[in-house]
Amino acid sequence: MIALADLKENFRCPVCGDLYEVEYPAWSTQNGTGLAGAARRVLPNPSALKWLWKERRSSTELKDQSGVWRFRELIPILRDEQHIVSLREGNTPLYHLVRTADLTGADRIYAKHQGMNPTGSFKDTGMTTALSVAYERGFSWVACASTGNTSAAMAAYAARAGMRSLVLIPEGKIAWGKLSQALDYGALTIQLKTDFDGCVRVLTEVVRRAPVYLLNSVNPYRLEGQKTPALEIAEQMNWEVPDHLIVPGGNLANGSALGKAFLEMKQLGLIDRLPRITIVQAEGANPLYRAMQESSGEKLVPVEANTRASAIRIGNPASWKKAVKVVRATGGWVEQASEAEIALAKAEIGAEGIGCEPASAVTLVGLKKLMAAGRIGIHESVVLLLTGHTLKDSDYTINYHRGTLLRDEEIGALGREIEFTRRNTIELEADADAVLRELEKAAQ
Repeated sequence: MIALADLKENFRCPVCGDLYEVEYPAWSTQNGTGLAGAARRVLPNPSALKWLWKERRSSTELKDQSGVWRFRELIPILRDEQHIVSLREGNTPLYHLVRTADLTGADRIYAKHQGMNPTGSFKDTGMTTALSVAYERGFSWVACASTGNTSAAMAAYAARAGMRSLVLIPEGKIAWGKLSQALDYGALTIQLKTDFDGCVRVLTEVVRRAPVYLLNSVNPYRLEGQKTPALEIAEQMNWEVPDHLIVPGGNLANGSALGKAFLEMKQLGLIDRLPRITIVQAEGANPLYRAMQESSGEKLVPVEANTRASAIRIGNPASWKKAVKVVRATGGWVEQASEAEIALAKAEIGAEGIGCEPASAVTLVGLKKLMAAGRIGIHESVVLLLTGHTLKDSDYTINYHRGTLLRDEEIGALGREIEFTRRNTIELEADADAVLRELEKAAQ
C-alpha cells in the first residue's frame, strides 16, 4: 500500500516497475467479529447506493449531474469535493443495435456510446477524476502524450479548471479533428518526430524534471473515472450485467478500468456475476493479441503500430498486465481486426444512425469473430463499447464512402460487403426528374 503523497511522477512502483492501482482498504478491512469469532466486513449497502445514485439524477448540483461523480462513493479519491472539475460527463446512452442484431442473428446487442461525452470520447470520464486530483494537489500544469482523444479531453478540463496543459503528439499520426480540439482549448501542443510510444518516453522525462502532472492512462486516477461506464451499463440494464462486454484495445487502460469496476461491484454486492470482457485490437497494432497467442499473456513484445484507427495506434501499451488480469478474471478473450474489417464495421454501425470513430468499430469485428467461433450465443446479451464520436475522424469516413480509404489488397474477400455499405455523393444537374430517377434507383 502506498500513500497519495508518495506516488512517483510516472506512477510506477520503483521496485517492480508495474503501474499503481487505486485500492480501497475499507472495502476489505475486517471490522469486528461475528458469530463464533468469525471476521466480517463492513460494506456499503448495495440497495441504498442504487437508490441514492438514481435520486441524484434529478439533482441540479454539478457533481450529481456528472455520470462520474454521481457514483462518487465508489471513487473516494478527493479530500474535498469542492475540487471536482466537471463538464457533466458520463450518463451516456445504451443503444439497442437493431440492424446489427439482424446482421449477426443475435437479438440482444447493445452499444454503450462513450462518444456522447462532452469532448466526444470516453477519455472525459477519466480526465474529470485525474485532473481533479491534480487541481486539488495544487498543480498549475498538466500534460499528456496523445493520439488525439486524450489531448482533447485534458485540454478541455484543464481550461475549465484554469490550469495550463501540454500535449505531445506524434507528427503526422493524429486525426486533425481531435487535434483541433486541443488547440481550441488552449493547450501548448508540440509535434514530435516520433510515434506515440516515443512521445511517452519524452514526456516521462519532462514530468520527472518539471512540476507537471502526468495525465496519460498510467495515472491510476484516470482509471477510477473510466470505471463508471460499467456502473452505468449495470444501472441501465436494471443491475443485470450483460453476458459479454467488448472493448477496443489501444493503451489497454479502458478494458482494465471497466474490469476493475465489475469486480468491485461484485465484491460490494451490487451485482451477482461478471460479464466476459473481450479486448479487440487492430491487426497493425496488436501486441496484446500476439502476447495471448504466444505466451498466454505472460510476456508482451512491443510492435511498431500501424493502423488507420489512430486512437488505438499504440505498439507498447502501458496497461497490458492489468488488461490480461481482467480478461483472465472474467473469462474473456483477445481478438484482432483487419483494416478492411474495421472500415466495414464502422459503416455498419453508422447505418444504425449513431456512428463511431474507427477504433470503436473493432468491437463489432470482435463480436462477429466470437460468434463465428461459438463463443457468443445468439441469445446472449452483448454490449459493444464505442469509445469515440463519428466526427472525431471525418476524413476516414469520407474516404471510405468515396472508395479511397482501402487498397485492393486490403479489401480482399470483403469487396461486395464494402461496396454495399458505401454511400458516395452523386453529382447531377439541377433537375427534379434526375433526382427522382436516383430516388427510384435507391428504392429498388
